[in-house]
Amino acid sequence: QVQLVESGGGLVRAGGSLRLSCAASRSIFSYNLMGWYRQAPGKQREVVAVISSGGSTSYVDSVKGRFTISRDNAKNTVSLQMNSLKPEDTAVYYCAALTVGSPYWGQGTQVTVSS
Repeated sequence: QVQLVESGGGLVRAGGSLRLSCAASRSIFSYNLMGWYRQAPGKQREVVAVISSGGSTSYVDSVKGRFTISRDNAKNTVSLQMNSLKPEDTAVYYCAALTVGSPYWGQGTQVTVSS
C-alpha cells in the first residue's frame, strides 16, 4: 500500500500556471502507471494524465499542449505542470497509483481558475 500526498493547488487567473506535486510514502517504481485525475463540482472524476514507469505519457484531449506530467522514481514524486489554465480546469486534482485492482488515491488538492 502507498500513501499519496498532493500539494501545489490554489487560486490562479486564467492564463496562469500551477505546478502540482504528489509525494509517495514508498517507492513508486513498482507502479507502472501513475496519474493525475480531477473532479469538478457535479461531475465525475476524470483522468487528466498518466505516465508509465518508462516515461510514456498520455493526456486527455482538453489538456494536451498545456499540461505536462512527470515522475521521479528516485524521489518517489509525480508532478503536473499546468500552463495556460482555463476556468474549466477548476477542480479537485487527485494523484493516483494505478494497480490491477483499485487505484490508490491522494486526498486531493483544489485548483481554482478565475476568468
